[in-house]
Amino acid sequence: MNEATPTPVHNEAHTHELPRVLRTSHATAIVVGTLIGSGIFLVPHEMMQATGSSGLVYLAWIVGGLLSLFGAMTYAELSTLQPYTGGEYVYLRGAYGDLTAFLYMWTWFAVAKPASIASVTTGLARTLAIFHAFAWLPAVAVRIPFDVTWAQLFAIAATWGITGLNYLGIKKAGDFQLVFTWLKGLLILVIAGFCFASGMGHWTNFTTVFTGAHGGFSGFMVALIAALWAYDGWNDLTMVSGEIQQPEKSLPIALIAGLGIVGVLYMATNAAIQYILPASAIAAAPRPAVSALALVTGHWGAALVSAVMALSIFVTLNGTIMSGARIPFAAARDGLFFRRMADIHPRYQSPSTSLIVQALLTTGLLLAVGRFQQLFELAIFAEWLFYMITATTIFHYRKSVPEAKTFRAWGYPVVPLLFVAAAAVLLYFSYVENLMSSLLGTAIILLGIPLFFIIRRRMN
Repeated sequence: MNEATPTPVHNEAHTHELPRVLRTSHATAIVVGTLIGSGIFLVPHEMMQATGSSGLVYLAWIVGGLLSLFGAMTYAELSTLQPYTGGEYVYLRGAYGDLTAFLYMWTWFAVAKPASIASVTTGLARTLAIFHAFAWLPAVAVRIPFDVTWAQLFAIAATWGITGLNYLGIKKAGDFQLVFTWLKGLLILVIAGFCFASGMGHWTNFTTVFTGAHGGFSGFMVALIAALWAYDGWNDLTMVSGEIQQPEKSLPIALIAGLGIVGVLYMATNAAIQYILPASAIAAAPRPAVSALALVTGHWGAALVSAVMALSIFVTLNGTIMSGARIPFAAARDGLFFRRMADIHPRYQSPSTSLIVQALLTTGLLLAVGRFQQLFELAIFAEWLFYMITATTIFHYRKSVPEAKTFRAWGYPVVPLLFVAAAAVLLYFSYVENLMSSLLGTAIILLGIPLFFIIRRRMN
């Protein structure tokens, strides 16, 4: 960084620093691997029910991709200005101070990340239960004050297994992400190829409509939210910025190229599904990709799609656990959270305590599975609230360091403003559609205010 770069929130000479061992390929795999979970295999159903036409479904994919790209470009500039562990936490602290950064950390640490991990592992168990060999997963395993199913225990085991991988160091977790991300990308292209090579497909399916769609602007917004959910997760890379080599080059490439790769794979998959199935069939199929390939190849094709879904979810889990542990680690390093959370394992150089506590919180949610849906909805609400607030910090940094020779977001200030405006609209729709969950989310975030002063008093 040159003399025009802002004084960083963190000092690189700090004793609590994680090693920079991830290359550009690892960083790109974190973006691609975290984004592509089960969403692309499931949301075409919801999007078609909302809009009723292929054209509007594609428009939602395109608008969602562009909005995500606008956010990624904004974050690319922020990450090169402040290339340190914690991502959004770092940008918020540098622009708006300790309290705002703490509220972000508190929301992510206490609810959003554990709920996200819990939902991913539960989704993995439900996907595997499709296979005959795993049909026992929904069964009750033990009866304590409440029933615990094998699926819950499997989800807990998956959480601790991937946590253990990250405990052994981010290089091992990054290599895992790299290998299996490209594997699932290849398999997604294979699935699309089978559909387009089939004689059972018809280009006329792209002109069909589903007459029972919600329709209108509100229907399009439902489809757009579904598309953005499928694109969600690109910001996770910034949380491990402090462990990426040459972040000023690697971070913009990974964020922008990673989203581009995901966009191509999403559009190809959606097109393959619509080539095989008419609009009404997509709207009626809970898993459109499974239905499409089953029609083309039979049972083994459906099994292939389900296997790719499971692999995709597993890789997403790795990226989610990896990124989530860095947020309380960064806050603890700055003296805004319990100091033990800033522990670095002497051998593996990982944020060991933060990883363990995150897994414990997730385990608690998984034992209460079926009752954490509101918490997951909070995660969606909180993500877009802090996306919006974080994106506004670019205006602060542009004013405070106008001559910084780092990556500059294209189309400034229009691109960041469009992203902030879109986030505000989505927050409004999210609040209206999930009022109770949104109110609960607001209450939990505000609970962080007295907690901030209590912790700061104890830390001093």
